[in-house]
Amino acid sequence: MTKTKKSKKILNKQFAVMKKTIKPTDSRIKEEKRTIIKKKINENKTVTVRQVAQTSSALFFQFNTQLGPPYHILVDTNFISFSIKYKMDVVQNMMDCLYAKCIPYVTDCIVGELEKLGQKYKIALKIVKDPRFQRIQCMHPGTYADDCLVQRVTQHKCYIVATCDRDLKRRIRKIPGVPLMYIAQRRYTIERMPDAYGAPKK
Repeated sequence: MTKTKKSKKILNKQFAVMKKTIKPTDSRIKEEKRTIIKKKINENKTVTVRQVAQTSSALFFQFNTQLGPPYHILVDTNFISFSIKYKMDVVQNMMDCLYAKCIPYVTDCIVGELEKLGQKYKIALKIVKDPRFQRIQCMHPGTYADDCLVQRVTQHKCYIVATCDRDLKRRIRKIPGVPLMYIAQRRYTIERMPDAYGAPKK
């Protein structure tokens, strides 16, 4: 016996050869015995409609064209309370931060929130009712200030949001073209502001 025949014999011993079987769906089997696979048709299938939010006309890519002096700044409750804590004049420090005229805005929700907090926030309420602060009327139900600010900023891109709240900051960072103002190291700092407007660089 030659080497090749020996090796073939060994291979046949090592590995058992499987019998080739025909599938029950094969066309060679008679039609009566052949199994036909029926495709399942889902009649209750609903079409999901995806809603894509329309991009604001104020944005030129990520650059917000509606921003510019005089700046319109939406002020949050905790921003005012932190300003009082560090003995900072809100309007003056805003102008020092942005090197331009600033108009602070307060929504009805924020005023309502300060009124609910009671005697502790009496000074903050007094500051908010200053004639330099502009009041914005809220048309939505409820008095949750965070949702109110997010909703207003998504509709109108001309605002800068002044807040020290982490959750609100995280939510506003997701909205393109909206800068954030917050207090860091006892001074006002701006985030995501275009360099063309002379915002202080870090």
